[in-house]
Amino acid sequence: MAPPFQPLSRQYITLLRCNGNVFGVLVQVNRSNGGIPKTAVPHPVMVESDGVEGDRHRDLVHHGGPDKAVLLIAAELVDSLVSRGFPVFYGALGENLTVSGLDPHLWRSGQRYRVGPEAVVELTKPRTPCTNLYVYGSGIYAELYDTRCSAGDFTSPHWAHGGFYARVVHGGLIFPGAPVILESDVA
Repeated sequence: MAPPFQPLSRQYITLLRCNGNVFGVLVQVNRSNGGIPKTAVPHPVMVESDGVEGDRHRDLVHHGGPDKAVLLIAAELVDSLVSRGFPVFYGALGENLTVSGLDPHLWRSGQRYRVGPEAVVELTKPRTPCTNLYVYGSGIYAELYDTRCSAGDFTSPHWAHGGFYARVVHGGLIFPGAPVILESDVA
């Protein structure tokens, strides 16, 4: 059995700095007609205040809206789940933006990331995974979330494994391979 997902080391994060900025890569953009899984958008697509162009939500009480316009998940987490036998893939967990090179344990509400040349998103809150994810196995919830996450404890080993919601501060064209750059950290 593969070891559980480990946060990226500070050394790795340091290697992913350019001109002092922490950055990653947008591996995949995902959308659906509502629910999970979301499927890959292989071409450039707009992201605006209401989310990724063409993305829909079935449950508008718990999903969508300006503060939950997009959901980010670390590709490394999905890869770790796959290596441990969970039948997931990029987009399966309902994320709009699958990113690589950014340690989700360092994600905080208020951080702003530039995605591609124009779009800017601001992290708003960690996502509480819903029971729809049980289609990927009864143990998936425990891999993504715990009581410490629920209490807002970013020292939890599961912090942001369920993803992080973001509002779109400035819309723009996004595409796979686009840089994702931390523009401002939490004050």
